Amino acid sequence: VQLQASGGGLVQPGGSLRLSCAVSGSRFILATMGWHRQAPGKQRERVATIARGGIADYADSVKGRFTISRDDAKNTVYLLMNSLRPEDTAVYYCSADEIRGPTYYSSVPWGQGTQVTVSS
Repeated sequence: VQLQASGGGLVQPGGSLRLSCAVSGSRFILATMGWHRQAPGKQRERVATIARGGIADYADSVKGRFTISRDDAKNTVYLLMNSLRPEDTAVYYCSADEIRGPTYYSSVPWGQGTQVTVSS
């Protein structure tokens, strides 16, 4: 099972990017999916998560600017990032939990991430 993130790049402050992440090789229903980021010299932090029913939760630093969504038919999660700031610069990673049993969830291993650089 793999996570393949894409859509990163270089953008000016105030700009927008849309990240995508597809889960391939899984034969299980996916529960919570999410996005995380890691800036140089810092720990990885949660950006946003979305439950299977569509309920989303955001880090305070991105509320009102980022929107997470998912397409369960495609096993794909998206992150629309607006009003980007230099402090949003980081490698962005996606996450997904497989429902393997009534009370057994298994996290898909991290993928390679996608670089987002916000700079003028």
